Amino acid sequence: MKYIFIFIMLLYSTNSFTQNFFTSFYGGTSNYQGDLSESIFELKHTHPAWGLGLLFELNPHMLIRGDFTYGRLSASDADGSKNRSRNLSFTSSISEFSLAYEYVLLNLYDYKVSPYVFAGVGIFKFSPYTKDLNGNLASLYELSTEGQGFYEDRKKYKLTQMSIPFGGGVQWAISDNTRLGFVLGIRQTFTDYLDDVSKTYVDQDLLRAKRGGTAVTFAYRGNQLQNGAPYPADGVQRGNPTNPDWYYFSGLSLRVRLLSKKKRKMKSGRVERSRITCPRPI
Repeated sequence: MKYIFIFIMLLYSTNSFTQNFFTSFYGGTSNYQGDLSESIFELKHTHPAWGLGLLFELNPHMLIRGDFTYGRLSASDADGSKNRSRNLSFTSSISEFSLAYEYVLLNLYDYKVSPYVFAGVGIFKFSPYTKDLNGNLASLYELSTEGQGFYEDRKKYKLTQMSIPFGGGVQWAISDNTRLGFVLGIRQTFTDYLDDVSKTYVDQDLLRAKRGGTAVTFAYRGNQLQNGAPYPADGVQRGNPTNPDWYYFSGLSLRVRLLSKKKRKMKSGRVERSRITCPRPI
């Protein structure tokens, strides 16, 4: 009897703890801002994104969340006017794990809708590539287009980096156990190489000797345009190293409690119990 009681108490405490967990499903879009973009949002370079997450509800206003999010980033000088003569472009997948603190302004057990904000830390992986005139893929990282790995003090950049995710949105409480929301998540990075463009051009003869003719071709593509200028001299500005690149996720999220609650607190402090009652004798 003693062990049965202990088992029941453990089961009850586990269920109570599990009731504080939500799983989340995200579907939306991903965007980028950096040396190859001229605006924060470019519809042409908006890509589908998705994500999964697990949240722990500390109280009705505060949550801790862990998320995995996947998307794609791209940009092209051809779509702008400022650097069209440079004629560079890139595409990269983006995979991110993040841990964040979330604050919900209104108690969603009392209100149907509430804004919320979040901030945290993330780790993401990317790999910029581009296409040649025949549509063949080329890894920009492997080509060291700015002399990374052999030119002066330019080290190879890492394809796994840290980020600071922050943002907010609006949540709608469909029930105590299900929430639908809109989210905008901004990622500040500490790299200027999401697009493989940051500093200056390197001497094309040195680049060709170290990485081959393909590296020279993709380091500057303005000479592929009609009346385009030749490859720039060593040291000419290629990007802006003072502004790290950013990326964004926006879309809809669905949250479902792992174990449904049977009680909820009302504004008055009363507890609303399950509507299921014992059968009455006939």
